[in-house]
Amino acid sequence: MYPDDLKYSKEHEWVRMNGNIAEVGVTVFAQESLGDVVFVDLPDVGSDIEQFAKFGEIESVKAVSDLFSPVGGKIVEVNSEATDNPESVNAEPYGVGWLIKVDLSDTEQLDGLMDAASYEATLE
Repeated sequence: MYPDDLKYSKEHEWVRMNGNIAEVGVTVFAQESLGDVVFVDLPDVGSDIEQFAKFGEIESVKAVSDLFSPVGGKIVEVNSEATDNPESVNAEPYGVGWLIKVDLSDTEQLDGLMDAASYEATLE
C-alpha cells in the first residue's frame, strides 16, 4: 500500500526522487480520507517552495485540505492531469495522480522524511 521507494511526510505527502528532481503527491491514506477528489489547486511552475510549506489545496466532496511540500526548492512541473482530472489522484495517487515536481535545493531534506514502514506505523 505504501511503496518502499518513496519517502513520506507526516502531512501524508510522498516524494519519489529522480536525480535531483522530487516528484510529490498525496498518499493512499490521504486520498481515502478525503474521499472523491473534485478539485486540485497547484502553484505555478518556477515558484520557489520551502520544505513543509503550503503549496496548494485539494478539495473533495468532504472537505478542502491544504497541501504541504515535503521538500523545498523550485517547482519545475505541475501535473495538469491532476488539475484537469482530479479523480486521477484517487485512481492512481502514486502514478498519474502525482502533483508537482521540485528541483531540490538541498538533498539533506530527505533525511527528515519517513520510510514506508515508519509512515505506516504513524497510521496505526
